[in-house]
Amino acid sequence: MLEAPPSSPLRDLILRSSTRISESLATVPYTPHRASNVSVKAFLEPLLLPTASVKDLALACALLCSSEFDYSGILSWIPSHLSSLAASSFSKLSCLYLAELGDGNRDVVVPPEQWFVLELMPEVLPLLKERIQESSIDKSDESDEFSAASARVPVGFAILAAFQFRWFITQVDSPRLGKLCGLVIPCALTAVDHWSAVVKGQGMISLAHIGKNVDAAELGGYVDAVLDACCQNTASDDEIWHLVVEASVVLVTLTQRNNPRSPWFERMLKEMISHLERQPRNKERRIAWLKSADSLFNGVGLVLLAHFRRIFPLFFQWMHADDDETIILVLKCTYIICRLTWIRNSPFIAKLVDELAVVYKEAALRTVRVDIKANI
Repeated sequence: MLEAPPSSPLRDLILRSSTRISESLATVPYTPHRASNVSVKAFLEPLLLPTASVKDLALACALLCSSEFDYSGILSWIPSHLSSLAASSFSKLSCLYLAELGDGNRDVVVPPEQWFVLELMPEVLPLLKERIQESSIDKSDESDEFSAASARVPVGFAILAAFQFRWFITQVDSPRLGKLCGLVIPCALTAVDHWSAVVKGQGMISLAHIGKNVDAAELGGYVDAVLDACCQNTASDDEIWHLVVEASVVLVTLTQRNNPRSPWFERMLKEMISHLERQPRNKERRIAWLKSADSLFNGVGLVLLAHFRRIFPLFFQWMHADDDETIILVLKCTYIICRLTWIRNSPFIAKLVDELAVVYKEAALRTVRVDIKANI
């Protein structure tokens, strides 16, 4: 990547942008989050010095822009006006970098911001991957645990790097992202293999975005590693369960769509159902799974028959849940299963008819009775 020449419009822009962001940042009250042992403000300040490079300013903007999609609360202290300022600065930096140092053969269809991210990735992703890996557990050393890993390098640095990585990845879409699989997937796998739930979550968001924006063939030899990482993380914390489910379903349906008997479909279904069986009353977990289950069921097709004895006991229980969303979702999933399989030849048909009759009667007492009855 090229640097801004001295006394150039690009250098002037970097100075103005870093100064404006730094001055705005200084006015924002900040208390470090309990989940991070690193001061985010102190981390940002060196990236916004008058001597900041193109890469420094881009990394600062990536972190500030990430606050809009932070579910962990670590970046929630960043106000929207500061995040908007960072996004605007990144956009201006992209356009001017393109005008001064860009390749004249650039595809004009690619927005300047996305083109600029593509230029940055080969330089910033290896750096971010290394930061995430520094506080990871060494699985070859049985004595290496969370505390030891975090003692080497504060986990806060890995968390911030994971946010930056996820932001850069999600700025690039199809078909350009597929050409970078060899660069982005190792970093995503490093994130989902980390012991921190926040780092894992950002890695899962990245994997889901990759799955939605690449072809199966572009994943190449990473398919098994990616699917194994999803399965290994099925038993994750509640706060990232929905992210694990989304990434897992997106990737397994992308890579195994022509093979309903794939062992990956089998393993993923078993892992997810086992986890749901351990906490059948966990509302957030069941809703997250039911929202994504239709794609999984369509991928498996008739092979779903082999899983009836575990799926339907959960469905029969959820049909009488306290919340309306669960009931509607489970009814929709039941319809999909009936359409894909010969359920009339199943021993569960009598029980299903009885349960649906009860749900129909109970619907009279619910505010969304019309929607429930429409799905029976």
